[in-house]
Amino acid sequence: MACCGKEICSGCSYAPVYDNRGNEVAEKKCAFCRSPDPESYEKGIERIMKRVEKDDPIAIYTIGNYYKDGRNGYPQDYTKALELWHRAAELGYADAYCCIGYSYEFGRGVKVDKKKAKHNFEQAAMGGDVAARHNVGVSEEKKGNTRKAIKHYTIAVRNGHDVSLDTIQKMYSIGYATKDDYTTALQSYQVYLGEIKSKQRDEAVAADEGYRYY
Repeated sequence: MACCGKEICSGCSYAPVYDNRGNEVAEKKCAFCRSPDPESYEKGIERIMKRVEKDDPIAIYTIGNYYKDGRNGYPQDYTKALELWHRAAELGYADAYCCIGYSYEFGRGVKVDKKKAKHNFEQAAMGGDVAARHNVGVSEEKKGNTRKAIKHYTIAVRNGHDVSLDTIQKMYSIGYATKDDYTTALQSYQVYLGEIKSKQRDEAVAADEGYRYY
C-alpha cells in the first residue's frame, strides 16, 4: 500500500473496512491506515516516492521493478533497477535479493555470474522468499545433490510454491524422489491451501480471471 507501506493480500483488499462505530465504509480505503485510495495512478506513484524517501524497502523495490520493466513512466534501466534492489535488500527485503539473483543468473544489467546468483538466492531464501528457495533447490539438483534439492523444494512447497510440488512429482516419477517425499510435499501443500483459502480471496479471483492465489 503506497499510503502506509504495508503489504496486503488480495482477500483483504476485498474485505470491508469499518469505522470506529462498526459501520461499513463505502469509499475505498486502506485496511491498515484507513487512507482513501489515490485519486489517480500518478497520485499513487507520488505516495510510493514519499515512502522511498523514508527508506521503505518495499517502495524502493517497487520502483526498481518499474525500471526493470520500463513501465509507469520509468525508462527501462537494469542498472538503476539493480541499484534500487541492492538498497532494498540492505534494508532487509528478501524479494530484492531474489531479483538480484535473477540479474546475475541471466545477465540483466551485469555479467552472468552463477556464484553471485546462488548467493543472492540463498539470502532471499533465508528471508522467506519461496521462489528463491526453489532456485536454491534447482542449483543443488544440477550439482547432483538430490536430497538437498528435495529438502529445499519441500520447504518451498510448505509456503505454497506449486512449481516445487510439480518438481518433486517429476522427480518421483523418474525415481529421484521417494513416494514419501512426494506424499509429504502434497500434504504440506494441501495444508497451505486450507490455511489461506477465504471467501474474500475467492471474490478476488472471480473479479480477475487472470489472477490466482494458489
